[in-house]
Amino acid sequence: MTQAPIPQNVDFDADLIRRYDTAGPRYTSYPTAVQFHEGFAAEHYRAQAEASNASGRPLSLYVHIPFCDTVCYYCACNKVVTKDRGRARPYLDRLYREIGLQAALFDNSRPVEQLHLGGGTPTFISHEEMAELMTTLSSHFQLLDDDTGEYGIEIDPREVGGDTLALLRRLGFNRLSLGVQDFDPRVQRAVNRIQPASQTLHVLEEARQVGFRSISVDLIYGLPLQTPASFAVTVERMIEAGPDRISVFNYAHLPERFKPQRRINERDLPSASDRLLILQQTIAQLTEAGYVYIGMDHFARPDDELAVAQREGTLYRNFQGYSTHAHCDVIGLGVTSIGMVQDCYAQNHHDLERYYARIDAGELAVFRGVELDADDRLRRDVITALICHFRLDFRDVEARHGIVFGDYFERELQALAPMQADGLIELNDAGIQVSPKGRLLIRNICMVFDRYLRESRAQRYSKVI
Repeated sequence: MTQAPIPQNVDFDADLIRRYDTAGPRYTSYPTAVQFHEGFAAEHYRAQAEASNASGRPLSLYVHIPFCDTVCYYCACNKVVTKDRGRARPYLDRLYREIGLQAALFDNSRPVEQLHLGGGTPTFISHEEMAELMTTLSSHFQLLDDDTGEYGIEIDPREVGGDTLALLRRLGFNRLSLGVQDFDPRVQRAVNRIQPASQTLHVLEEARQVGFRSISVDLIYGLPLQTPASFAVTVERMIEAGPDRISVFNYAHLPERFKPQRRINERDLPSASDRLLILQQTIAQLTEAGYVYIGMDHFARPDDELAVAQREGTLYRNFQGYSTHAHCDVIGLGVTSIGMVQDCYAQNHHDLERYYARIDAGELAVFRGVELDADDRLRRDVITALICHFRLDFRDVEARHGIVFGDYFERELQALAPMQADGLIELNDAGIQVSPKGRLLIRNICMVFDRYLRESRAQRYSKVI
């Protein structure tokens, strides 16, 4: 199928969205994390890591810092809420030992093209500890010293001191992700995240001044006390600030799973119709301001690397979201982190005690994961193409995997017929092209190719919109 230009517009069809608004995976991996199992152990990961060395692929490091000073009621991340900064020391001591254990599995000639510090709040640790962490990483892995790598860190603007950003830039970070959520003080009080707009905007401007190449911000719609009018003000102020990327996530209220959410008054949550209106107007505001809809809540400036990668067909998706480094093996470091190496996904223990125990025993902290078979790799390629590029070329898939697409996916192609009738996709013998009105429902389209979802719908996911 000739690659048509990716449509940079999104058609918002409220009736279609209501009809298709079911729960489903976000496809930061395939198979998704619900398929991870404890039959996959450290020895399986070690074998996959050693096998990956033959490829010579570059590496991507994800480092998880779990600590937060205060709890945000909406948060569903794996975190440890504490005001005791001293708790970072025993964690870092174990993290450094894990770095050594992991590094021993990989050829030291493999460059680290991508590095990301997430959490929690990475800047919970002191400046000295941050410098120590980067020194430890560089002593075990081949970090790039010419600023060509994509080295990012998540920032809570409330944790930024006078010289924090300058230090991070000197240490090699060149990308920044800011948690914002909403500028409305009423909403901030309702979710226990008091963060004045002036504070956030000051950090964003300072990041530019000290030379960060890319700045992204996270917003959340569907929070208590939000209205279409109030959130429009937040979006407009963010457009004026001009970050390179803006993510607009849908708040999933699951208090039975995430205890902090029980402090949110459900009566204060926006109605389903208001949430749709907020989403519709946010898309309109951002696209009219020149941002490109990348997919799955993400927007970027046309010259941003995500937008360029999407146009060039090299965009990828992993546990950190959309990525430009599809060719890297991802090493997860720290409690609860997930790696993607060779033909496996591997996850570390969720809680500190078990993580500490494994590291203290001189063992990898991997406790579950999954090894991909040929069908997994095939379906991952299909889902990745759709969710990243909104198109699928059957001949490309056939050439890579040695199948006849129409025969292998006969059942799936039949299941796509209603979506074609509804105008979500254009389907022919050459491939699939997702229409502008289908882009918001890309998760639904990908779900058709998810074998595990078809076999068992018992798992709970967030709503697709």
